[in-house]
Amino acid sequence: MEVLLAQPRGFCAGVDRAIEIVERALELFGAPIYVRHEIVHNEHVVGGLRAKGAVFVDELDQVPEGATVVFSAHGVSQAVRAEADTRGLVVFDATCPLVTKVHVEVAKMRRAGREVVMIGHAGHPEVEGTMGQADSGIHLVETVGDVARLRIERPDRLAFVSQTTLSVDDCRGIIDALKARFPAIREPKQQDICYATQNRQDAVKMMAPGVDLVLVIGSPTSSNSNRLREVAEKLGCAAHMIRNADELDPAWLEGVRKVGITAGASAPEVLVQALVARLRELGVIAVRQLPGATETMTFPLPKGMGKGARSVAR
Repeated sequence: MEVLLAQPRGFCAGVDRAIEIVERALELFGAPIYVRHEIVHNEHVVGGLRAKGAVFVDELDQVPEGATVVFSAHGVSQAVRAEADTRGLVVFDATCPLVTKVHVEVAKMRRAGREVVMIGHAGHPEVEGTMGQADSGIHLVETVGDVARLRIERPDRLAFVSQTTLSVDDCRGIIDALKARFPAIREPKQQDICYATQNRQDAVKMMAPGVDLVLVIGSPTSSNSNRLREVAEKLGCAAHMIRNADELDPAWLEGVRKVGITAGASAPEVLVQALVARLRELGVIAVRQLPGATETMTFPLPKGMGKGARSVAR
């Protein structure tokens, strides 16, 4: 067997920044540092930070008054920000700047008197945070079918945004349906789906036709990891998403000559290398990294944490 590694894969700039914010907070203020929700959707990352003294909570009422809390990379609603302020919490915001961009778009659209349609997955923390940027006038759609059921008061004053970790292809279909039903709908100045999501999906599109099996390392709760598996499957390639090498089923490898590996934006490279090592034990004789986009994006840390930003190659 031969293994082909997708490029790029794994950590993106927003995830790298979020992790560093928690680590820097622990260094500056000591444990415990509270984190609202998983800082990113990966059990390995969360477990490592928990071992260093991070305490993950579901809601802010689990955080002692005056304590230090970090908002996850997925972003939070305005109501959560107001609650943190009321309770005197010291806040460091690890919201990905590309998610913040969508929040700003929603606020501007509502101030301009526009209703907003958000394309995204119900219940995802990013969607909850973005929907929570407005008290009213924002509608969620998950499928093309949802577009037909929308009830809009002013179709001539309508705009849309999208979750940053969606499938580019699926999102395009929903956007086309929105434009067909609401010709006057306004779109964002720049695409909301982030560069890292697009790059990782493009890498799978290039890799999948040349392999017999695609393995995606990622958490079941990770939207962008699930989309990578779906992209491979839509190209007719067998695909499985696993948390780590321990979840690899050797039966998947029967008759397989080439295995493609990628990782979601919140999955560290150490998990990829552990999977490669496991595959070598099962008969892989060659490992080759495919060409692909080189990512150099970095995001600055919040005020009070220093000016540097760690490289995404972590």
